[in-house]
Amino acid sequence: MPSTPRPLRKLGFLTIGLFDAADPARGHESTLEIIELGERLGFDSAWVRHRHLQYGISSPVAVLAAASQRTRRIELGTAVIPLGWENPLRLAEDLATVDLLSGGRLNPGVSVGPPMHYDHVRQALHPDTAGAEDFSYERVRRLLDFVRGKPASDFSGVEGFEVFSDVVQPHSPGLGRRLWYGGAGLGSARWAGEHGMNFLTSSVVKAEDPHGEPDFAAIQLALIEEFRAHHPDGAAARVSQGLVVIPTDSASPEQRAKYEAYAAERLPRTTTPQGPGRLLFAPDLVGTSAQIAERLHAHAAFREVDEVAFALPFTFAHEDYVQILTDMATNLAPALGRRLAS
Repeated sequence: MPSTPRPLRKLGFLTIGLFDAADPARGHESTLEIIELGERLGFDSAWVRHRHLQYGISSPVAVLAAASQRTRRIELGTAVIPLGWENPLRLAEDLATVDLLSGGRLNPGVSVGPPMHYDHVRQALHPDTAGAEDFSYERVRRLLDFVRGKPASDFSGVEGFEVFSDVVQPHSPGLGRRLWYGGAGLGSARWAGEHGMNFLTSSVVKAEDPHGEPDFAAIQLALIEEFRAHHPDGAAARVSQGLVVIPTDSASPEQRAKYEAYAAERLPRTTTPQGPGRLLFAPDLVGTSAQIAERLHAHAAFREVDEVAFALPFTFAHEDYVQILTDMATNLAPALGRRLAS
């Protein structure tokens, strides 16, 4: 099998961390166990999704704080924290704290825009400022400034027995270089590059040209090229791709049938742009590691990245994730030219 132009340098995975409303502790424990397994298998990174008012991880920074104390090597990321729900100053404090607790392993991914179902939550989330909140890239810029050590206050010094800083404390010096923007459109890719961030591109892109061919790989490649064209590091700027990948090498017949049915149910949304945002979804990749590797090597965007965080399906059981991750590490990684150090 031909190698990619960019040899795969980092292999990670992404989980949504679902839980049963009647037993949320067990769901969070399962997520932590999966991250621990990922480290034992040699994965380079583990990422968690963010879900508000759903039965998924609503506080990824807290979950990753716990994961940081149960792992020693694997990088820990968020994909992504929607900043419309956050105060950038407070989030900067939390991120720096967890980064220090992890020994500098945190990779925070963020995005902007109004919170989902904003009309239904605005009075609970921003009761006094709902109509005045700025959900633009300015919210990311504020977070970047605070994480990178720009002043958050015009006061510093000693007051009585207390010492005050004008910058966010604690400060984690390397964290500013490990901030990621999760984007689906050319504007986001360009902004992330211009502001020296890293770029997360997932299994969803925007088909912004209403007259263009809805080719997922070509659109995703255009995002990567736009990002790097505007980044100070150029072609060396970090991009991570996050497709849904389900290897079946060691799966039981029942698991294979479930995985194939899952992908088939989601396939129709990949054929044409969806909704007013013209969102285009990538097909889920289900098959043996050899079959998946062949499809990835032919994927125009995959050939331009050297980092991936393959997404685990939303609704599978814990034992399914164990099988999928094990096959990724032992079979798919070598097929992609990445030998993990477990």
